[in-house]
This record gives sequence, C-alpha cells and structure tokens, in this order.
Amino acid sequence: MSAGHPTELETLFGDYPLDHAYDEMREAGGELRPHYRALAEALAKLPPDELQRRKQSADLSFLTQGITFTVYGRDEGTERIFPYDLLPRLITGEEWERIERGLTQRIAALNLFLRDIYSDAKILNDRVVPRELIYSCKHYRRQMRGLQVPRNVYISVVGSDLLRLNTGEFVVLEDNLRVPSGVSYMLTNRRVMKRTFPQLFHSYGVRPIEHYPQLLLATLRSLAPEGRPEPNIVLLTPGVFNSAYFEHTYLARQMGVDLVEGRDLVTHDNVVYMRTTDGLKRVDVIYRRVDDDFSDPLIFRSDSALGCAGLFNAYRAGNVTVTNAFGTGLADDKAVYAYVPKIIRYYLGEDAILPNVETYLLTGEKERQHVLANLDKLVVKAVGESGGYGMLIGPQSTARQREEFARQIEANPRNYIAQPTLDFSRAPCLIGNQLEPRHVDLRPYILFGDKVNIVPGGLTRVALEKGSLVVNSSQGGGSKDTWVLE
Repeated sequence: MSAGHPTELETLFGDYPLDHAYDEMREAGGELRPHYRALAEALAKLPPDELQRRKQSADLSFLTQGITFTVYGRDEGTERIFPYDLLPRLITGEEWERIERGLTQRIAALNLFLRDIYSDAKILNDRVVPRELIYSCKHYRRQMRGLQVPRNVYISVVGSDLLRLNTGEFVVLEDNLRVPSGVSYMLTNRRVMKRTFPQLFHSYGVRPIEHYPQLLLATLRSLAPEGRPEPNIVLLTPGVFNSAYFEHTYLARQMGVDLVEGRDLVTHDNVVYMRTTDGLKRVDVIYRRVDDDFSDPLIFRSDSALGCAGLFNAYRAGNVTVTNAFGTGLADDKAVYAYVPKIIRYYLGEDAILPNVETYLLTGEKERQHVLANLDKLVVKAVGESGGYGMLIGPQSTARQREEFARQIEANPRNYIAQPTLDFSRAPCLIGNQLEPRHVDLRPYILFGDKVNIVPGGLTRVALEKGSLVVNSSQGGGSKDTWVLE
C-alpha cells in the first residue's frame, strides 16, 4: 500500500484479506492478475455510490423478469430473487480450453459407461468397478437393461461442478447427470451484466453464451426417433411448486417449445400425445425435468401424479425420446464418482484431463474407521443427494452433528462418502461498498447429441456468507457471470 492518501484501488479493496486459498483476482503477493487489471481499474474509477446504484438496477431487473428460486424449509417465504454478485469471474482462453477438453472427455466416458452397464456390463466383468456398487445404487434402473437408447446417447444435458484448488488447477467435484439446473441463471446473469457494464464487457472480448437455448434445441432435435424429421419437442416440468420452475418456463420460451406437466400428456398404443385445444398432438422428444421415480406411475412410483402413465413403454418401443435417459443417475452417484478416472481409462485409454477430488468410500472397514475418527476434518455427503442436502462439513460442524452422522454412517455405510475439506478458490464480491473474497465453484453446461457442445463459461456459484463453503442457492449461495476471454 502507498504512503499518504490511499489510491482508488486501495479504497475499493479496503482490507481485502489474502490467505492460502487461490484468489481469482489477485496473486499471493497481492498484485492483480493480468487479466483482471482492466476490471479492477474500471471499478476503482467509479464514484463510491455508482456500484451500489448499478447493483440496485440489476436487482430490479431480476425482480421484473421474475428471476426467482424456491427455498424449501424456510419460514420467511419461499420465493426470492436469485442472489447475484455484480463482479464477473474471469477465465482465460487457455484455462477454458483445458476445461472444455476435460469435460468432453468425461461426458464421452460416462456415456459409454452407462451404455455398457445397461447392456454387456463388461466393466463389471473385468472388475474395474465393483458389481455390488452398481446394483446397490438407488438410481440403477433394471428396466433399462438391454434397451436401445436413441443414438446411444444416455446423457444429453450435464452440469459438472468444478473447483479451483490453491495450485490453480481445476478439479471435478461432482457430475450432475439427472436434471442439472441453473443454466437460466447463467443466461440471465449475462443479459443483466451486458447492461450493467456495457463498455467493459465489449472491451474484454467475452465469448458468447446466448446461443445455448438454440444448441439445446438442436441437441434435442438430433435425438428424435427415426422417421420424425420435424419432431414435436416438449419440456416436462413437475409444475409451479418446483424450485427450478422459473428455469423450465424460461428455457421452453427461449426454445419455442411447449412446457407441459404430466397431466398434459397421454399415451395410446405406445405413442405419447399432448392434449391441446385442437385435440391430441404427437410428442417425439421430451426434455425431462422430472426425476425417474416420478416419471411413470406404471413403472416407477405408483403414487406419482407428476408423470405420464405409459411413458416408459412408449420409450421402450422407440416412439419417443426422453432425455436424459432413465437410469443415468447411476453415474452421478457420489460413490461411483470415485471410479470416474478408472472409467475414463477403461473406455478411452486416456488419463483424466480434469482430476477428481480424493474420495473415501465407507463400505470398507479401514476407510470407514479413518473417516469416523476424522469427522471434524472431512466433508461427508449422502451419495444420492444434491443441492447441498445430506452433507456434513466437519470443521464447521458441532459435536452433536458429528455424532448423528457417525450413527448414520454405521447404519448405512454405502449411502455416504467422505472427502477432504477443500480450500477452493475465492473471487472478489461486492459486499456493501467494498470488495471482499468469497468462495466460488463453476458449473459449466455440456450438451451431447450428434456432437458435444459446451458454451464458454457456465454458472459461477458463490458462497455469499462470509467463511461459508456452501455455494448452493438452496443453502444461501448466489451466483455471478463467468467471462471466458478470447
């Protein structure tokens, strides 16, 4: 810091602390990373209240567009604006190129894995992945055995969660292969950002993401059943009470397809139809945002009112494509995740470009005892949960919480995994009138139809509470725009 009067930059940063976590904006010695310099200087030149004014303008924009999400189990009302930080997260073109290659490799291998598991199961016969791990997974669907999936594509929409460690390296924390959400926030963040910092955005040469809905539509179209050159595509939502309902309506509108609930669909002679004011209209492709269990009461949960009776038989007959395919949740089980580097090597003959986080499986006595003895240092997760639920963060937990988790692990060790508490990267966020560091992850969105498409960027999720490691919106997290630079 300079002697005498603080510079504009010093005023902006205040007492911005640097610790051993990787800081996206600043080097360990405090100097700005080269690609962040223009952003920091532009912010420092703004009048003190200008950032707040732009923040309020952005919040208003979210409110008027109805960009909200639902928080379950909170008393003060469930609908709220999606928390949003005004400062973009910058990723260089070189960093992005590695991420893109790593994710393309990963989706290719996981797709081959699912195809193999539901047909010859060679990977199990060769003992690369334990048979009991697969057959004890709650998302394994025996109904998918031997079923021909359109174009052999099981997973068309993926949102993998990445962290940057203090080495600067990106690692994969988990794969979301069932109904990954958040892409609408990525798109609306960008729209708001372009309005908030138009000159800065233009001068940085940020790679575009606005074409995602069209890429999604092309991906869905490419998976249509044979002989349906002009397929009718619908987005199946659980309905208005689902936490991601804003996203369902947004994507359907952007793609120009019908948004339907289970009650809008009916099957006849193994063909799915949509009820319209002009009568029944055949449906060829369903982009499904309803979990397997609730999709078809004749096959899965008989008490579900969210799905369509007969959907699975129409799917099995090849008359409708449902994406992502049933049973894909098997490959985002957090215990199966531990085997992904081996899965990549088995099917592609390559080492994983993006490494995994070290993961302890608790079915083995030795690993389980190690984890139970170190619960105060580790993160424990339920294998089939998402959204930050069913999780213990050891260093931030109470003795009572650890006792409760120890009991649950002993009762059902297959249901849990443990990982080290990671000191993942932090990025500057606007807190009041100053910048403060907060932990961030990155969820890029991968599309797989006749080829793999990844829009440059993704959703940077932010743990907005000071010191928090939980970025999930359902647990008080927020998001920021991600700029991949040319």
